[in-house]
Amino acid sequence: MAPRKVIITCAVTGAIHTPSMSPHLPVTPEEIAEAAIGATEAGAAIVHLHARDPKTGKPDQRPEAFQPFLSVIKQRANCVVNLTTGGAPTMGIDERLAPAAHFKPEVASLNMGSMNFGLYPMLDRFKSFRHDWEEPYLAGSRDRIFKNTFADIEHILTTCAENGTRFEVECYDIGHLYTLAHFADRGVIKPPFFVQSVFGILGGIGPHPEDVAHMKRTADRLFGQDYRWSVLGAGRNQLPIAAQAAAMGGNVRVGLEDSLWIGPGQLARSNAEQVTRVRQIIEGLGLEIATPDDARGILELKGGDRVGF
Repeated sequence: MAPRKVIITCAVTGAIHTPSMSPHLPVTPEEIAEAAIGATEAGAAIVHLHARDPKTGKPDQRPEAFQPFLSVIKQRANCVVNLTTGGAPTMGIDERLAPAAHFKPEVASLNMGSMNFGLYPMLDRFKSFRHDWEEPYLAGSRDRIFKNTFADIEHILTTCAENGTRFEVECYDIGHLYTLAHFADRGVIKPPFFVQSVFGILGGIGPHPEDVAHMKRTADRLFGQDYRWSVLGAGRNQLPIAAQAAAMGGNVRVGLEDSLWIGPGQLARSNAEQVTRVRQIIEGLGLEIATPDDARGILELKGGDRVGF
């Protein structure tokens, strides 16, 4: 029997970490493109993309901020491109949706619930900042709700469904699985569901092995054979949770969006370095990594020739 193939997603920059935290965080379009291509060459089947202001590193959700790196990535890599609809918690829903609606990617991320999204503990670790937006952005998360109402979720689902885009359904807690089940029962989202369970964000489910097992048990019960499971662990939880999930039949996500680290006190030098490390874990378990075309088959995607970039 052939080994099971594991999809590696790499989230290359995100909107959580700020540029002062690591010199290796991709900020400019050139850096984001190189990070995505490097991650693909290292073994990532899917790259999950945000954009930033090239001068300040502030999250930027305008479609024109995405265009420069999307065209380069498409020319130089066969990876599945996954565009964020999360943007940053400071943004409104139409602003967050704009890139996925405009570029019609194979995959878009979709957060499954409003939540407290606590970034402010990072202020205990990082004391000096190069840009004036960074400290207030982190501190503001103490009193900020990341808004994803039922209306917001349905708006994203219906807008992107017209384009044949599938979703990386980001579930930060058990209730988010039930929200997905609600939309599935109504037929607003069609299987197979790509469920990305997120562990270790302050405000969401924790990173304990029991939390990981609980998330999978619940998804198994709600969705049976209709979903493909993936995990991401925030910060130092990245690789231990990836290892646990891969052994349990899941797929994995790594990248500098989720963790700046490659080991205790050691900053990852690139996204590709994290992909390489998780690939070693997967192959050490006797499993194979999925190619981009394997991932397209597993997730029943529309194909890279049917996107709008």
